[in-house]
Amino acid sequence: MKTPGAMCVGARKLFDIARTLPDAPVNFRKEENNWATVKCERSNFRLAGVEKENFPEVPSFRSAPVKMPAEVFKTFIDRTIFAITLEESRYTLSGAKFMLDKAGARMVTTDGHRLAYIEHKDLGEAAPAETIDTLIPRKTLAELNKLTTGYEGDISLGADENHIYFEAGPRLLISRALTGQFPNYEMVMPKNNDKVAIFDGAALGQAVRRVALMSDERTRAIRLHLTSGSLNIAAQTAEEGEAKETVATEYAGEEIEIGFNAQYLQDFLNGVGDGQVAFEFKDGNSQAQMRLASDPDYDYKYIIMPMRL
Repeated sequence: MKTPGAMCVGARKLFDIARTLPDAPVNFRKEENNWATVKCERSNFRLAGVEKENFPEVPSFRSAPVKMPAEVFKTFIDRTIFAITLEESRYTLSGAKFMLDKAGARMVTTDGHRLAYIEHKDLGEAAPAETIDTLIPRKTLAELNKLTTGYEGDISLGADENHIYFEAGPRLLISRALTGQFPNYEMVMPKNNDKVAIFDGAALGQAVRRVALMSDERTRAIRLHLTSGSLNIAAQTAEEGEAKETVATEYAGEEIEIGFNAQYLQDFLNGVGDGQVAFEFKDGNSQAQMRLASDPDYDYKYIIMPMRL
């Protein structure tokens, strides 16, 4: 006999149980004092629960949601999430600034040492009537990345003063928005980086990964020595040794030396994959900008601060 009902049980424990059960029918039964029994073939569990009234009220959309291709939003996340700070004290930087209006969609993240910016201008019929300007927590972005993996449709999204709503197929994700003032990212965008070097992204990423094996574990510093036609990458530690590698480049400017955190470079190069990468800079002391040399669908920029060597 099946009787409808509702109660609350611990989601994590129930999930741990469910993923270990065999492929067979599962029976739930509510017992006295809000205990629940779970049975599946020869497996038996008893879980402590609480009344359904203790479950927090689920917020609902207060305005018509905006539709956006899930593929676009996943690309936004993949190319920016790594630049979000992991320091809990830096609250307003612990998420992504997301903006959506008739001109297009934009997402910005930063940890104070580097900044990732991506924009998709042509949303077509998905262009919203109302603007969205909100701060999405890192944890929410990570969950959205899971929801949009392999999902080919549109996601519906909306925001109010306190919450952000995302709907992908039958799944609804509601997140509390971050509060506070996100830094003026436009001030960080370099305006006069007049020197440009073009690299094969895969070759550069592999070289940085290899040389970084000999970088200092604390600073992750590597040295880039750029000359006409080639880039020399080097790292060394007094205790373990050194590494050097040369990568071909399209560059005909003056000789320059600049230091970077190798992990910061790898994060960008891992995100863009194959293709030509443009490295734009002014000198060895100013912020540099990296981007795909050709990307018709997105305006993607990665600004990174140099290190003193």
